[in-house]
Amino acid sequence: MAKQFLLEFTENQKLIRETLREFAEKNIKPVIMELDEEQKFPFDIMHQLGELGFMGILVPEEYGGAGLGYIEYALIIEELAKVDPSIALGVAAHNGLCTNHINLFGNEYQKKKYLYDLATGKKIGAWGLTESVSGSDASGLKSYALKEGDYWILNGSKQFTTHGSVGDIYVVMAITNKEAGKKGISAFILEKGFEGLIIGKKENKLGMRASDTTQLAFENCKIPKENLLGEKGMGFINSMQVLEGGRISIAALSVGLAQGCLDACLKYTNERKQFGKFLSEFQAIQFKLAEMHTNIEAARMLTYRAAWMKDNRIPINKEAAEAKLFASEIAEKAASEAVQIFGGYGYIKEYPVEKFYRDVKLLTIGEGTSEIQRIVIAKDLLKN
Repeated sequence: MAKQFLLEFTENQKLIRETLREFAEKNIKPVIMELDEEQKFPFDIMHQLGELGFMGILVPEEYGGAGLGYIEYALIIEELAKVDPSIALGVAAHNGLCTNHINLFGNEYQKKKYLYDLATGKKIGAWGLTESVSGSDASGLKSYALKEGDYWILNGSKQFTTHGSVGDIYVVMAITNKEAGKKGISAFILEKGFEGLIIGKKENKLGMRASDTTQLAFENCKIPKENLLGEKGMGFINSMQVLEGGRISIAALSVGLAQGCLDACLKYTNERKQFGKFLSEFQAIQFKLAEMHTNIEAARMLTYRAAWMKDNRIPINKEAAEAKLFASEIAEKAASEAVQIFGGYGYIKEYPVEKFYRDVKLLTIGEGTSEIQRIVIAKDLLKN
């Protein structure tokens, strides 16, 4: 009999959720606006999360990780996003992209060399695929690497690299065979300090400002031959497999952000009075809250269904895209409605919904735009 999805958390999963809630309330909430306004990367918070096991969520215990699954991964990202989406984004990018790429496709030497420091939060991971010439057309990159003796020589650049300036270990994609198209792209592991690795401009962003986003450049960057990650020519294909799981994390981040908006609205509408009545007594407000809650519950179910399927090794190409698409778009709507409910107070930085409103837009763009998700879903529906 086939397994059936049922959203019911184990005691360990509930404990993880409670641990994150307490941690976020104590360690993240007091510094949210400082980190946001100064675009300051939260090294201390990341290291503390590493000590709790949340920087190597999917990494097996033998390599220093927590050995957890995608359900736990989604729970962790959701809880962080309720308080600060930018920190949730940093944890998601570290766990789901660089670290997981090495975890999934690295050889034993690479796993032993890199995963322990990543999984324990001692080092921060970055992942470079997007370029100025290739966004949604991810395979249209121009960076290339040529084999010379014991090294690969990498030239090119990367755009919008999360953790580009704060990272210690980088996974970067580059062309190794121009004639082979998507099957001519390979992945490489780089370390900060490699000759020819240049940290470029840090982007000044609308939202997610505590999450570092930076340009990278490679000028005859020397990469030891043993740092080819996975099989030669499989870098792009492996990247798409990594991004499939990454979409679960962005869906979870979206659910968390939307829930943060709803929680703030519930508190505010029960405190704020207009025309002699609490805002929560007005039917127009009640309808907004009801729709917000219903959308969040639906997005949560789609997200955890995809996570459950991933844990049970069931293909999730369509399901991950559905979760990411729906969750990110209802989060965007929730943030907009939250500002509307707060009125003028929603437009100032003393209240949390202003930051949620700025942070949310990235979620319909990053790790595949909403348009790309629709293409993925449609192709899956029409493939037969």
